[in-house]
Amino acid sequence: MNQMKTKPKSGYEKVGGMSYLPRMLDKIRLHAAGELHPDFHENLGIVRGGDGFCCRFLHVTYDEVKRRVLAGASDEEILAWAYSERGRPLNETELMVWNEFGRKLGWNDAATPILEKLKAASGLGKRDDIVTVFEYCEVDEGRKP
Repeated sequence: MNQMKTKPKSGYEKVGGMSYLPRMLDKIRLHAAGELHPDFHENLGIVRGGDGFCCRFLHVTYDEVKRRVLAGASDEEILAWAYSERGRPLNETELMVWNEFGRKLGWNDAATPILEKLKAASGLGKRDDIVTVFEYCEVDEGRKP
């Protein structure tokens, strides 16, 4: 695989039943290794993006997560640390709420205009079947939604 062209894991991937977290951690690792596709650099850790939403949901900071990832912690270890840092693991309902939030982000919500701009910029503007950010990322990154 061409260095600097690696795209991160799917947002649908889960660790401990939680979606998106493996994608965020993968982006951190790929960036540190100089392998993350440049398209992703600008949005690493941004507050109003997936990384920021995920960290705030877990009540941890992106910088704390990044330090632990770069120290070699696994996805499972990061999640266990976040759970202990916030005092308790997410229950089944909280995981469902998080996963559904991620799965539906961009569909008739505040992220819809951003999604439409992304679709237009990448030549996917006419794709009415792409209605969420996760779906967009899957198609844009060469995976099937």
